[in-house]
Amino acid sequence: MSQNLFDFGMIGLGVMGRNLLLNMADHGFSVIGFDKDETKNSALESSATPGTTVKGVSELAQMIQLLARPRKVMMLVPAGQPVDDVIASLLPLLEKGDVIIDGGNSHYTDTLRRVKYLREKDIHFMGIGVSGGEKGARTGPSIMPGGDKEAYAHVQPMLEAIAAKVNGEPCVAYLGKEGAGHYVKMVHNGIEYAIMQLISESYAILKKAGLSNQQLHETFKSWNEGDLQSFLVEITADIFLQKDDKSDADLVDVISDKAGSKGTGKWTSQDSMELPVAVPVIDTAVAMRTLSGYKDERIVAAGLYGASEPISAETGELIQQVHDALYFATILAYAQGLAMLFQASKDLQMDIPLTDVVSVWRGGCIIRSSLLSVFTDAYKQTPELSNILLNQEVAALVKSVEGNTRSLIAHAAQSGIPAAALMSSLAYFDAYKTAYMPTNLIQAQRDYFGAHTYQRTDIPGTFHTEWGQQ
Repeated sequence: MSQNLFDFGMIGLGVMGRNLLLNMADHGFSVIGFDKDETKNSALESSATPGTTVKGVSELAQMIQLLARPRKVMMLVPAGQPVDDVIASLLPLLEKGDVIIDGGNSHYTDTLRRVKYLREKDIHFMGIGVSGGEKGARTGPSIMPGGDKEAYAHVQPMLEAIAAKVNGEPCVAYLGKEGAGHYVKMVHNGIEYAIMQLISESYAILKKAGLSNQQLHETFKSWNEGDLQSFLVEITADIFLQKDDKSDADLVDVISDKAGSKGTGKWTSQDSMELPVAVPVIDTAVAMRTLSGYKDERIVAAGLYGASEPISAETGELIQQVHDALYFATILAYAQGLAMLFQASKDLQMDIPLTDVVSVWRGGCIIRSSLLSVFTDAYKQTPELSNILLNQEVAALVKSVEGNTRSLIAHAAQSGIPAAALMSSLAYFDAYKTAYMPTNLIQAQRDYFGAHTYQRTDIPGTFHTEWGQQ
């Protein structure tokens, strides 16, 4: 191979890294990957489409030597110290103006640190969120780049070529300065947690009402053909048809109810409190995954307190109520995540364009949904919209399903069916649309026991009262 042959390099040839390179190669770019595991290098080359230019190597220096300048190198390695280790190994091999990309799920604060560190060495650094799983990486993911804008110009043609397309538009855009790419991906994953929890609660209610897995499949399939159309609803319909290869059961019925996580949802919850922005549906989704791990305690508690009761409602009516509640709560989950991005963009000076964020999420990513086209239109009307719930079209959608949402949540509460995320979405909505909340009493309490002061509704300024003196 001659010098400067390859357009793009990848460090880490797991499924995601390999598929992204193969995607690039299919779009006419010459690509090279590095992995110490020779079997992964062989898998990369053997998986390539005939006629494309793809190479795998086990020496990092060899890969760098074979890259065209400015070199463009992405790493897909575990977040944390491994990313810093790769950067340290790259620095002696790179030159001024080269581009390093972290395509993993790094915390944005680490990305901020790395951007500044490498800027001092005249090396461009970008944090890029990639969503869509292994299939999306191969056929068209949603890509969320942030960081060095000059560096983005070098990789933009490649990223636009491999990204998912909606109405011919690539699901990739420059999403802001410094750590913006990883921040947007973090919030994306928080919304993902929330919607998955909402779907699982909807499933629990319908299952308790006696729907079979075949009926659940048909219900979710029909929902995916309407206003609930989304990737997560689509795959949920498919899940109910999957048979277990080790028994005669449906697979979903033999899967443990202890849910795992990789931490990005928790990061969203933690960082929302730092801003602060309220994201209670996401908070609840994280908490419920934690609670799912208390299996032994839950079994004991079920014996102490008894099982939930079936919901007494006509099946067709109940299915419509669950549909409407899921639609309502899904809008609320997006609203909370997008409000967090709005505030973070200002407070952290990342200049995140929300119009582009929701546009990028329309295809390729795990939270892609027909709702995102509605949100795209809303942000085009008002780019600095602090909360999507303040848009008139969105408000009309929410109000159209509010009544059934309240009925469904009441049914769940009366029957003892855990529906914490659905309930949280309604509680947030009711608080958000309340012009005067009862927190005036909290302010009085704080001043009573801690002299924390308060503000008044009739006179400007800050006040303190010696409470108990009549």
